[in-house]
Amino acid sequence: MSRTCDICGKGTATGNKVSHAKNHTRRTWKPNLKKIKTEVDGSTFTLKICARCLRSDVVTRKITVKKV
Repeated sequence: MSRTCDICGKGTATGNKVSHAKNHTRRTWKPNLKKIKTEVDGSTFTLKICARCLRSDVVTRKITVKKV
């Protein structure tokens, strides 16, 4: 499973966790990805996009109404 945004390409970042005693250990930061359904040219796609792209209205979420 790819941990990258389908819109902006934001992915996993790596770096060091630094303790108070200045010990360095490797760590990762993962992006806040959401799976959403969107409609492009009349066809529905499921995309993994980051919360920033969803919040900035780059992609509009397709809302499906469930019949009861």
